[in-house]
Amino acid sequence: MLSIAITGAAGRMGKALAEVISGTPGVRLSAAIERPGSDFIGNAVGQPSDLDKNAVLIVGNVADVVDLFDILIDFSNPESTVQNAKICAAYGKHMVVGTTGLSSSQIELVTLASQQSAICMASNFATGVNLCFKLAEIAASVLGDDVDIEISETHHRHKKDAPSGTALSLGKSIAGALGRDFDDVAQYGIPREVSQRDDTAIVFSSLRAGDVIGDHTVLFAAEGERIEITHKASNRAAFARGAVRAAKWLSTRGPGMFDMQDVLNLR
Repeated sequence: MLSIAITGAAGRMGKALAEVISGTPGVRLSAAIERPGSDFIGNAVGQPSDLDKNAVLIVGNVADVVDLFDILIDFSNPESTVQNAKICAAYGKHMVVGTTGLSSSQIELVTLASQQSAICMASNFATGVNLCFKLAEIAASVLGDDVDIEISETHHRHKKDAPSGTALSLGKSIAGALGRDFDDVAQYGIPREVSQRDDTAIVFSSLRAGDVIGDHTVLFAAEGERIEITHKASNRAAFARGAVRAAKWLSTRGPGMFDMQDVLNLR
């Protein structure tokens, strides 16, 4: 039985993870963490009956429960993820990282931790999104420089980073397939005054509204035809299922940095 801990246990993603773990054979929820000082610390995950002696109580620090889990699934914030990666590395615990918005220096610190423990890090854990990464890469390879490329994404009004990590990953997959330097061709929005579109640009647009879980579309537009690759998430269970799938896959690996393309054998 694989023991899994989750961060953000009282949040929307944490609740989705707890539900998926409870329904997945071969795994169990063994620990749950919230930010220090949270009002949810001490509460039981999912609020089971007071008579349930197996209830998992929420704590405020990964270090307090490090002996209780094999793998930590972390959907928190960049600062917490870096700290949690250091703790997991010190104790040889594997880690699934779904946090987005990490800086390049923070990613380097997480990568450093992967020298001591296996880490699967992805901008999006939904199986369908990861298939879209591959499809976008194939489309870019076939279409080459004959198309204009636009990536649009919509998320709920509370999301803090833009463009989304998923949109950026789509752009990087496409840039790699075209042999372009992503940082050189990424364009965030269209300037108010523009005389002509840059033929090599990969243009991003973002919307933040309501309770949208996550919509992503890649548009390849040529003279006379357009190709669109779209993924729409209707609930967070898709991300949770992918994260648990990654945790099970990671449990058989040694130290190293992996992503969902490795988990799904899409490389």
